[in-house]
Amino acid sequence: MTDTRKRGMWARALHLAELTPASRNRYVDLLRAIAITCVVLGHWTMAAPWIRDGHATIEHLLTIVPWTRWLTWCFQVMPVFFFVGGFSNGTSWRSAQRRELPWRDWFASRLQRLLGPTLVLVAFWVVGSMIALPLGVHPEFVRVGSQISLIPTWFLAVYILVCMVVPWTHAWWQRSGYASVAVLVAGAIVMDALFFLVPSLRWLTWANYLFIWLAVHQLGYAWLDGLRGGGRSLVWGLASLGALFAMVLLGPWPISLVGVPGETLPGTDVVLSNTRPPKLPLLALGVAQIGLLLALQGPAKQWLARRVPWAATVLANGMIMTVFLWHSTAMMLLFGVGFLLGGIGWGPEPGTAAWWSIRPLWIAAFMVGTIPFVAVFQRFERVSGRSAPGVARLVIGCMLTCVGLALLAISGLDGEGVGSLPWVPIALPFIGCGIAGFGPLGALEARLRGEAATE
Repeated sequence: MTDTRKRGMWARALHLAELTPASRNRYVDLLRAIAITCVVLGHWTMAAPWIRDGHATIEHLLTIVPWTRWLTWCFQVMPVFFFVGGFSNGTSWRSAQRRELPWRDWFASRLQRLLGPTLVLVAFWVVGSMIALPLGVHPEFVRVGSQISLIPTWFLAVYILVCMVVPWTHAWWQRSGYASVAVLVAGAIVMDALFFLVPSLRWLTWANYLFIWLAVHQLGYAWLDGLRGGGRSLVWGLASLGALFAMVLLGPWPISLVGVPGETLPGTDVVLSNTRPPKLPLLALGVAQIGLLLALQGPAKQWLARRVPWAATVLANGMIMTVFLWHSTAMMLLFGVGFLLGGIGWGPEPGTAAWWSIRPLWIAAFMVGTIPFVAVFQRFERVSGRSAPGVARLVIGCMLTCVGLALLAISGLDGEGVGSLPWVPIALPFIGCGIAGFGPLGALEARLRGEAATE
């Protein structure tokens, strides 16, 4: 192992690839890497900085160039991640049951793996804002930059809640099978009906964050229990894709499968988005993606049986969380550097031929700019192995953390100065993780306990 470390990351990936048991479903790891890569490329493509009428602005390509909303059907791959998550969580939870590992220990390791790196990202932007605002950086730049960079935290907030209820959703799947999926789909249909038809109950439709993502997650259990690809999965995948077209072309749902700033219900100021809260087109997309991907499972597994493709997949998965969290930060900092250097790359109007021609250069710069963040922060993906606290502490800490992350994803670090930053949302993830027994406060608690034990 020492030799592989000296030879670098690729050598370690090759070594780990050789140790992989034959029973492992390697396609799961490939889909996870592909899904996150699509998210990263989507964010790098849609952010549109330019100087309009002498003022610097960072706009959304979907707002400026409406036809690009169709591209979101390729870049919106969160259903794939929840599907893969269902398979992985089901596998891990069954292993925990066989080893008689308590839920609190199983869930605590999941929380540490997801939230340890996330706290570092939040801390980076908080400290950066506390430095930038007194130096005269415009508060709007801080708000937009932090909001875009912290957007990945919305996904983590939802996914953590889905992980928290795995013992119950898994037992539900084992007891009821596809009926559990049907119940969740029915709930999502009711929520969409309320959104469009009963304005006074529209607040209830935020429950679709669980109805829709849990439904996709349940299909991950189905995959674990033998859901296969082939012609049948291709047929129902294409049928679901047809349903998606019908929804957006004939129904009230928008075309874009990510949120478009400023898009509202006709005649109202109510945000109209397929993601906030999630709506049926996302579910239809998820089923279509699952059907098509399962149809490709056989050839993909044969390809992954080869040494180099599997080692590349291992390498990607070893850093994928860090890339997911830090890719937007690298992008925003590079935008700032371009602006300070006289507006390099900010000139062309988004959507024009000149703008598209330099986009590959920007994306290449983002890739290079993300490398230092991966090198520095990848270590935070490792789980410390610290003992888990009680169930009540885990649940309370988890809920506080998720609320804080969701608020930061919505508004960023919005404030005219350091004193007016949103300190309550900033504090909640750190307090929540401390209650859950890890993060900076958890580390302090562990240290104090260790000192007390030695006295």
